[in-house]
Amino acid sequence: MLTARANAKINWSLSITGLGSNGYHDLDMLMQSVSLCDVLTFQPARRLEFIAGGKSAWDEKNLVCRAATLLWDAYHPDSGVSIALFKRIPAMAGLGGGSADAAATLVALNRLWNLGLTTQALCRWGLFLGADLPFCLTGGFQRVRGIGEQLEPLPAPLSPGLVLVMPEAGLSTGAVFSQYDRSPAPLPTDNAAAARALLEGDFAGLDTAAHNDLMPPAQALCPQVSEVLSDMTALGARFARMSGSGSCCFGVFDDPAAAETALKARHPQTWRVETRPCGVEIQE
Repeated sequence: MLTARANAKINWSLSITGLGSNGYHDLDMLMQSVSLCDVLTFQPARRLEFIAGGKSAWDEKNLVCRAATLLWDAYHPDSGVSIALFKRIPAMAGLGGGSADAAATLVALNRLWNLGLTTQALCRWGLFLGADLPFCLTGGFQRVRGIGEQLEPLPAPLSPGLVLVMPEAGLSTGAVFSQYDRSPAPLPTDNAAAARALLEGDFAGLDTAAHNDLMPPAQALCPQVSEVLSDMTALGARFARMSGSGSCCFGVFDDPAAAETALKARHPQTWRVETRPCGVEIQE
């Protein structure tokens, strides 16, 4: 049996740089793996099985099922697999939970089925499943460009005191991008400067250089995002942003334990997290 920790991600910045001929938005992002994770177990079985919440949950649209089917159809392994998911990363949060689960599935099945695929090969398979897959397969701290396929690992900053807060309402990625397409031009982002500022612990400089272009449209669709960010600022956050397409937000605090306690009184889905050096962690 294999156990995999599928780590969530946050976006220190997210800049939309254009719209490709394929209809996908081109992105320039600073992404970071964090310790909030889903846990998946993998055991050999006669066929492909997926269990979530203690019940059979096979669904051809689910990213875990799609990832398993992708490798099963391509490589015809000698056995099937039973995959059980313990979910902690909230959905519709901008934390990449579904992509993290699919990434963990690709990594675990590559090992369980002795496929011998390189990380680069897994990333190519991952792009069939979603733009966040290459990052979730590798993780750490990276600058990510294109539609998610261009990865540039960066020197990892010291783990700051991070607190995540998920509002009651989630957000559809498609709806946020549609709202963005109808919105005014965003503020300019300098991700090279933002990465330097983060490495130096210069959160004022990070706040100036880094923006999330999807945050204003998300705030228009979900005012709770603004409420969470306001609460973080009132508690002394040195830096606060929404992650991805939202609605989860994160803040950097000098005393994250106290911030977690105060924020949880108003927002039950609150977690204190640390940065992680990789996207998927496997235990045998």
